[in-house]
Amino acid sequence: MADNITSEEYRAEISMLNHEIYELQKKLDQKELEKIEDSAINPYDPFNNPTDYPDFSGDYREILPQASQPGCQIPLSPGRSERIRLRKYYSIGGTVMLVHLAVLMLLGLGLLTLIMLFLQLKNPEASYGSLSEYAKSSSLTVAVNTIAYLAANVGVVIIGLKWAKIDGSSLIRTRNFSFARSVQYCLAAIFIQHAAAIICSGISDIFEKYGYDPSRDIGDTFASTTTGVVISVLYSCIIAPITEELFFRGMLLKLLSKANQRFAIAATAVFFGLFHGNLPQFLLAFLLGIFFAHITLKHNSIVPAIIAHSFVNTISTVINFISINYKGSFIVTAANLIYILIAMAGFIMLVEFLLKNKLPRTTPQQSSRGFAVAKTSVPMVLAFVSFSFLMIAEILMTKK
Repeated sequence: MADNITSEEYRAEISMLNHEIYELQKKLDQKELEKIEDSAINPYDPFNNPTDYPDFSGDYREILPQASQPGCQIPLSPGRSERIRLRKYYSIGGTVMLVHLAVLMLLGLGLLTLIMLFLQLKNPEASYGSLSEYAKSSSLTVAVNTIAYLAANVGVVIIGLKWAKIDGSSLIRTRNFSFARSVQYCLAAIFIQHAAAIICSGISDIFEKYGYDPSRDIGDTFASTTTGVVISVLYSCIIAPITEELFFRGMLLKLLSKANQRFAIAATAVFFGLFHGNLPQFLLAFLLGIFFAHITLKHNSIVPAIIAHSFVNTISTVINFISINYKGSFIVTAANLIYILIAMAGFIMLVEFLLKNKLPRTTPQQSSRGFAVAKTSVPMVLAFVSFSFLMIAEILMTKK
């Protein structure tokens, strides 16, 4: 009887131990599961880069579908399927740049040709040269350029956003932006403009020693009519800032920021500079392009860049107007002094901004997904070569 009791107690003890072992194993399995879940990467910050602005780049599962699966790790170099998907966005960016250039040139040339034909029909005895000068000095050429740039900037953006399946409204959903910030960015942009002008002055002196005038834009047109001046001012101060920011800091920056924001900032700044044609404008647009891209990433919106861009163009327009119409007067001196003071204040604003907001750095994984992949995109390479060729040709044509 004692043996039976001992046997039952033994079995009960064994059962209790098995239950405890089961509970311990269950807890260990749960901890392992939690550990795996904790190790899953954030698809909006797949490279765990604290200097990035993850909201702007979007969901990396569009590039690497398994990015959010437990235990998934981003390899140092992209695999074949990841590289193909990433190259797709770079190729869309390069393609829209090429389409933009084609639309700009073909539409502009086509409209100018139609205008010249119309003028010749209306004035059969006038020479082509005189009609061409009339078109340049009137509002006609200015209107044609405005239409061409507007169609290229806006039309191609619509195509690119739809192609890449990017929600256009996401480009203007501004975050953590205020009036004080807009003032800071406007002043900082003026300093960048002033600094670029000083640097470019020295570069232009070097070119001029060899008989080139890189500051001259052979495509410049100067309207002398009231209508032409009004159109020029509206385009420079309002239309250009909105449409160019929509194109470069909106669509193009979105397309190139999927894996490497630092590369995207540099690439869009280069294209923005090349887009402006001559050397001084390239340098100015490149430096401003970096700043505009930075504040766009920070606020997840192109609105801050539009405001700063518009302010820079407006100040430039006012200074040019005063310089031309009040040459040699006290007004010019006063305007230049005010401009310098604004630039000095802008230097302080820029330093304050950069101390608190560093440009995104690049992790080793991101380095292998930026320029390393973009250079394998044929449309991207063709776009860079095409725009570079046009700017170089523009400089060579300024040979004195």
